[in-house]
Formats: sequence, C-alpha cells, structure tokens
Amino acid sequence: MNNLLNRRHFLSLSSGASLMLLGLNGHSQTTSLQKHVRCSFALGTKITFTVFHEDEKLANQAIDEALLQIDKVENVMSLYRPDSQLSQLNREGLLRKPHPLFVDTLKRAQEISALSDGAFDITVQPLWNLFRQHSIKGTIPNQDEVAKVKKRVGWQFIDIQDDLICMNKAGGQISLNGIAQGLAADVAQQALKARGIEHALIDAGELSSLGKPQNREAWKIGIQHSRKDEYLGKINLKNRCLSTSGDYQVKFSEDFRLNHLFDPRTGYSPTELSSVSVLAPSAMQADALSTALFVLGQEKAMKLMKNLPQVDAFFVNKKGHIQHTEGFGLA
Repeated sequence: MNNLLNRRHFLSLSSGASLMLLGLNGHSQTTSLQKHVRCSFALGTKITFTVFHEDEKLANQAIDEALLQIDKVENVMSLYRPDSQLSQLNREGLLRKPHPLFVDTLKRAQEISALSDGAFDITVQPLWNLFRQHSIKGTIPNQDEVAKVKKRVGWQFIDIQDDLICMNKAGGQISLNGIAQGLAADVAQQALKARGIEHALIDAGELSSLGKPQNREAWKIGIQHSRKDEYLGKINLKNRCLSTSGDYQVKFSEDFRLNHLFDPRTGYSPTELSSVSVLAPSAMQADALSTALFVLGQEKAMKLMKNLPQVDAFFVNKKGHIQHTEGFGLA
C-alpha cells in the first residue's frame, strides 16, 4: 500500500513542492527567528516540519522529539509493520495488554463512528483488501464478492477494553489510515510545544499549525483540485488543523467512481463528492471527519457540523461545484 496511502495533497502557492510558505525564502525575514525545515517518512507518507525559532539547536531537538513521538504511534498502529499492535490484532483477532494510546485511539474512532451514524468506520480494511487485489489484476469485484466481504465490516464488532481488544467478527480487520496520521500530527505538535516551539507547521498527511510563520498572519495553504494539477483555493491556517479526503487520492476505476473511500453501509464508494477538506481543532479530528463527511454527503455533513465547535468544511462535488461553511476562511 506504500505511497498509495499518501492520501492528502496540499499545494504550494509559490512552488511545485507539496507544501511551502507563500513568499518566504529559506531564512526568516528578520533576524529574530530562523526557519528550520526537516523531512522524514512515517505511516506511509512523507512528513515535513517547518519550524520558526531563533535557536537552531533547540529547534532541531524539538523536531527530533516530535519524530520520536510519531515513531511511537507507528510502532503501535502501522499497517506496514508486522510487529505493530494493529498488525497483531488484524492477524489474531484479539490483542492482550494493548498500549493505552491504541485503546484511546480506538475509542475515539468509535465515538466518531457513532456520531456519523457509521459513515466513519475503521473496520473497512477487508473492503480495501478486496478492491486492491482486484485492482492489481485490472478487474473490479462483483456484487456478490462485495456483499460477502461487507459482512465483516462494522465498527460495532470491535470490543475495546483497557486490557483486551477483540474483533467479534471472523475475518474482521482494522485500518487506522483515516485517523492515525492525524494523531501523529497532534503528538508531534505537543512535542514541539513542550520544547518551547511557538510557531510551526507539521505536514503528516494532515496539517497541524502552531502560531504563524515569520512576518505573516497565518500559514497560507493551497487546496488541491481533484482533477487538475492546480489548487481550488487558498486558506490562512492558524492554530487549527486541516485534512482533505478525495476520490482522486487512490482510485480503483478510471472515472474515480471506485476509490479508497468506502461507505461501510454499501461496500462501495460514495457517489456525490469529489473531495472534502476539514478544519478542526485537532489533526486527528480533522482526519477522521474528512472521511466521515465525504461518506455522508454534503447535506448530512452540514447537519453534523452544527454540533461540532470550530469545525468547518470545503466541499467539491463530482461536477466540480464548490461550497464551504462560512468559517472555512478562504484567503
């Protein structure tokens, strides 16, 4: 699954890189703060830190600590590491003495599943496996195959206790790709703040912002067009997090109708939207909600967001029509 799971794409507004600051060079525009950039790789995606701080040594120590915290998340929740607790749970159907972080993440995933009436569901991994296997062969699964696999999908099948996690459905499997990258961005931000960093942007597939870049009011971010190599709009991101889910990120059919975003209630991809970008207080929340709102469709998504403080969204439907909540803050 490697690079296929790098699902979020945020365009530079000034260069061809995946994420850059508008109008800033490699050094800050005053002598008080310096710009420090570091790239790494975890949870199936490239991770980029952009930090502004006057002390280069402290900035690098903070990034080191942030990467260490991300590695802890990956050790527990990565699908790519056979010794992770997630991989063990998927193989054996149960996990004794789970890491507290794993337990907390699963509980929060279930909360969002309940909130979204099952639109967000971490047990869709069997559907991913089915469509991915067919994709490799250049085929599409038939309705009987989908119906059979869909019986193993359902967030209620997970029994979560502090000392034991069970999959109460034979063949059930979990994917945390819709929430773990957000968690990684959150723990990284916490590590930076603990080291005294006040201004940083973390791109871990989701964007987590802290403070602002030097001589700017906010981090300026471009949102990827779902069909063209250009951006649909730009936003000023400040002290919130941004995540996008789109049908273009992993597709199983050339018309984008079949893609990695599954409606667990049907076993197929939703047909209304092309992409959803979500602003939220945490990257984990933005990450999970971008998937949930995509599956729900715009009308139900708007109703759900009325009860979610500081959450805003930007919708693009299959015809390219754009709508967004008032607080999304296009620049």
